[in-house]
Amino acid sequence: MTTDVRIRTQSKYLQEQSDPNHRRFAFAYTIKISNNGDLDIILVSRHWIIIDALQVRKEVRGNGVVGKQPIINSGSCFEYTSAVFIGTPVGTMQGSYKFKNGNGKTCTAEIEPFLLATPASVH
Repeated sequence: MTTDVRIRTQSKYLQEQSDPNHRRFAFAYTIKISNNGDLDIILVSRHWIIIDALQVRKEVRGNGVVGKQPIINSGSCFEYTSAVFIGTPVGTMQGSYKFKNGNGKTCTAEIEPFLLATPASVH
C-alpha cells in the first residue's frame, strides 16, 4: 500500500511569528498526501522528527493530523498546513504516517527529510 501513497512537502518561513533575538524561528509546512491506490485509506497517526542546526531533536507523535484522522478516497488527495518552531534559522523535519485501508490492513509511509530555512540562511 505505501507505493500507492505519495507525500509531498513544502515549508515556508514565518517571519511575523518568529523572534530571532529569543531563538524562536517559526515555519509553516504544507503536506499533500495522494492516494493512488484502489482502496480508501485513513490517516491514523503521525510521527515527526524535527532537528535544528544545533542537533536539538524533538519528536512528535499523535493521532491523525491537525486534529483529524482524514479519510483519503482512492484517487484523491488530502492537503493540510501546520507550523513548527525551532531554535535556529535552519533545521529539518522528517517522519512517517500510519494508514489503514478499507480491508483493515495498516502500513507506514515514510516522509523524507525536508528543509526548514529562513531566506537569508541558505543560498
